[in-house]
Amino acid sequence: MSPPVNILFIGDIYGHPGRRAVKELLPGLVAEFSPDLILANAENAAGGFGITPPLVEELLDLGIAVLTSGNHIWDKREIHAYLAEHADGRLLRPANYPGDLPGQGLYVGKTRAGLEYAVLNLQGRVFMASIDCPFRTADALLETIPQHVKIRIVDMHAEATSEKRAMGWYLDGRVTAVLGTHTHVPTADEMVQPQGSAYITDMGMTGPYDSVIGVEKSRIIEKFIKQVPTRFEAAKGDVRLSGVVVEADGETGRALSIQRILRK
Repeated sequence: MSPPVNILFIGDIYGHPGRRAVKELLPGLVAEFSPDLILANAENAAGGFGITPPLVEELLDLGIAVLTSGNHIWDKREIHAYLAEHADGRLLRPANYPGDLPGQGLYVGKTRAGLEYAVLNLQGRVFMASIDCPFRTADALLETIPQHVKIRIVDMHAEATSEKRAMGWYLDGRVTAVLGTHTHVPTADEMVQPQGSAYITDMGMTGPYDSVIGVEKSRIIEKFIKQVPTRFEAAKGDVRLSGVVVEADGETGRALSIQRILRK
């Protein structure tokens, strides 16, 4: 019997504070959990809105194998060309955006130790853009993954808890984990579902928690009160790294456990 596989997934990296937290805290997490695979959502890595090609490379150089994203992936124009040029690369965009957009939502790769894995990036539609169905997209893409690739991780980037929860149940037993991103608030509902898929509604944000989901709180409060456009600015205080560690059976792909982490 092969030893369990440890997967570390870092929640939404927000701006420079989030990138700094990853750089400073990741070595300690590696020493503590010995992850076989490190993943992260990085759609907000550039000042809280989008990501740029240099920041993609910066994060990958830290040891992250694959970067997932969400609706903010399109915020920086320069990333469009990067996605087109690196169509099979390690920066994903949600797979259920129209097919004529650059980039892909599925990555199948292998760790340095030879572990084969797949990462699937989906985006919800409730209170978000009316794009293709994430459930049908998941069905279609799972069919393309070689059967022998058992470790399958899904980033479900969505606003509504109900939509994320539904995706977790829908994919139970077909993937190793369904892990939620986008709302930046870590939830306390982590579980291994009956058919062996780990689940959490949201892994939380890696960035400034003295904020409103990453943004300077005074700006957000002003917007709520005055209801006029306000320039958002990334906050800087109480920086934390949030995410999960999933332990899985490498032979079957079934999750054995899921643990929330929140470090500062």
